[in-house]
Parts: sequence; structure tokens; C-alpha cells
Amino acid sequence: MSAQTENTVAIIGAGPAGMMAACAVVEAGGQAVLYEQNAACGKKLRITGKGRCNVTNDCTPAQVMENVTRNRKFLYSALYRFSPSDVMEFFEDNGVPLKTERGRRVFPVSDRAADICAALEHKLKQLHCPVIREQVCGILYDAGNVQGIRTRSGKVYSHRAAIVCTGGISYPATGSRGDGHRMAKEAGLHVTPLTGSLVPVVCRENTGEWMGLSPKNVRLTVYRNNKTVFTEQGEMLFTHFGVSGPLVLSASAHMQEGDVHEYRMSIDWKPALSEAELDVRLLGDIKKYAAKDFINSLGDLLPRVLIPEVVKRSGIPPRMKTGAITKEMRGRLLGTLKDFVLTPTEFRPVEEAIVTCGGVDVKEIDPKTMMAKAVPGLFFAGEVLDLDAYTGGYNLQIAWSTGRLAGLGAAQYIFDGE
Repeated sequence: MSAQTENTVAIIGAGPAGMMAACAVVEAGGQAVLYEQNAACGKKLRITGKGRCNVTNDCTPAQVMENVTRNRKFLYSALYRFSPSDVMEFFEDNGVPLKTERGRRVFPVSDRAADICAALEHKLKQLHCPVIREQVCGILYDAGNVQGIRTRSGKVYSHRAAIVCTGGISYPATGSRGDGHRMAKEAGLHVTPLTGSLVPVVCRENTGEWMGLSPKNVRLTVYRNNKTVFTEQGEMLFTHFGVSGPLVLSASAHMQEGDVHEYRMSIDWKPALSEAELDVRLLGDIKKYAAKDFINSLGDLLPRVLIPEVVKRSGIPPRMKTGAITKEMRGRLLGTLKDFVLTPTEFRPVEEAIVTCGGVDVKEIDPKTMMAKAVPGLFFAGEVLDLDAYTGGYNLQIAWSTGRLAGLGAAQYIFDGE
């Protein structure tokens, strides 16, 4: 067993939580070794926000917790020890200018997620934190205490503490394949069921006919047994299986309770217009295209690929002359435009989700240190934990905050044992 690392902290996984944890360990006066199986650190981080990286949300810790869907109270200490403003200060102090966009979402001014990764890697070099490019396959224990780690190549390294930051099981191509959950189970910890959150939705309707349609300004409302659970205006995407895009991913986080068949999705294609205003618009188009077939009169109102479906749902004969449309028919068309229903049947596989719902049970983790209550020296941070939130930078904030707290907790654990 390697002796030169015996008083250091092993950090397993160089994602956002892992790199932040490493920085925290060293800045607290400890020593850390970062283990990463990929050739580059932050592989998943580099593709977040379509490559732009929604670093955090410019809000208070309390507002972050309001946007956490599971175990929000567990995050109290982590968020107040390392808040969104602290995260923003960290990256700006390390050479990444930031900007705040709609919904208080914070991005690099450069719109490059790679700049966030580069800043963290540069910080690790400044702190002389080594990165070992190997996959950790197990944690070693002695009398119930962390003793070291074993890599896939068979090498064994001695460590007094380990922080597991291996992520969830979404985007497995980035290396997130559930290794951390397996390590938690091997240590005797409970892992809650793993599903996808912020995930595309499969629909009963034949959405393949509208595949590629990406409306930018629609309102999506989700009902569960006729009770509104989500409503927001923005962008979505139609696919061969159903729907995706920012609105749908956000909505999916509100659809985790009960059975997916209890939910109904409704699109308002003209949210800027009230029903009365839209009716005036329809009257104008009917007058304008009175001599045309109805199916050829909606080009000013809707994307071309959507027109046949809207005509079908309105129940108006497609070849009826537009000028012959009655008030009752116009009302049905109005209802179709304001309440275009989609029927969810299932979620896409968790591998396609942005974040994992479920993970290491936080009841077994000390929220003030991120150490497992029953396993001295074993810490967890980031998506491997049973924590997830809505879109808007909140999930990365969870990674930064829990990573920071785990690093500080591990450093203190080393000091207390000396």
C-alpha cells in the first residue's frame, strides 16, 4: 500500500463536486488526491447547459432550497456555508467573468462551460493537488474506518478519508455509471431507487409528425388529476417519441410523484394573447382568408407542420371555406390553440436525464460534514446523493455546496485524527 498518501483525502471523481471538494481540502490545510477515470476533468460539466454551463442561480440559499425537489432541509448547512454568491465570487476570483440571464441563471460571459472546467483545473494546479487518471473500483476499510482505495489497474493507495463524487447514472458516456452507489452499498449504506429527473417525456400522440418543431414562446401547463403542478412559458422540442426541451425537462421534475398516467400536459400556443384577444385575431384571419380552404388559412398563426393536427383537433372540415366557419367552430379552434393536450405515457430512460433522482440516503449522512454517520472517514457529495432540483443552476449549486462542505469536513476529520 502506498505510504506517501496515508494522511491525505482521496476524492473519487473529478466532476464539479469532486474538484470543489479537492480545493476545499487543500485550502483548509489538508492534502488531497483526485482520482478521475476520464482523460479530462469535468467531462459532464463541459456539456451542461448545451455547453454554456449554468453555473448557479443568483439567489439566496433559502431560494435554492425552494427549488430543491428532494431532501431540501438536508442542504441547509451546505448552502449557507457556500452560497450562490460564494460560488460566483469563487469563479470570478479565478478568472471567469459571469453574467446573469432570465430566471437569475448565471453563465460564464464567454458562454463556454470549458472555461469553468479550466478555472477549476488551474486552481487545482495552484494548490498542488495531484490528479491520478485511474478508475477507483473500491474503498478499503480497517476496523470500519476508511483505510484507502483500490483502482481498476490493481493499485492500492492509502488514505485516511475518501469523498465519493462519482455522480449519478445519467449521461453514462461521461463515466457516471453508478459506481458511487455501489461503493455506498458496500459500506452498508442505503441507496434510494434511481430514476431520471429533468428528463424527456414519451407521449401517446404521434409527435413524430412534428419532429424537430421547437417553439420558442409557448406556455406548458401540467396537471395531475386536474390539479396544476407546473406552468411556465418558454421553449420546448418535439421529437419522434414525445417532447423535450427546457420547458419539458423542468416539468418532468414536477411529475415524479404517483404514476405518470395521472398527468396531462397542455400547450398554449399563444400565451401572450388572452382568449378574447386571440378570438379577435382569429376573426381577422377568417376575414382575410375567407375564400381559402380552412387548412390553408392558418399559416400566419401556426408552424406549417402543426396545422394538420390543429385542424383535426378543431373538428372543422379541412376543405371548408374559411369564411363559412361558424362561431361555435371558431370556439373549438380557440380551445385547441389554448389547450393542446399531450398524454404522457412514460419518461425516457434515466441515461437521457440531466440529473439522477435518488441516490445515497441522506438520512445516513451528517448534513454538517457530509460524512456517513456509520462509516468514519467516508464522505459523499454531489449527484451521488439523493438530492435533485429544478433547472436553473440549482443542481450545480448543490454540487458546489456539498463538495465544498465535504472537503472541509474531510480535512477536519484528518486533523482530528492526528
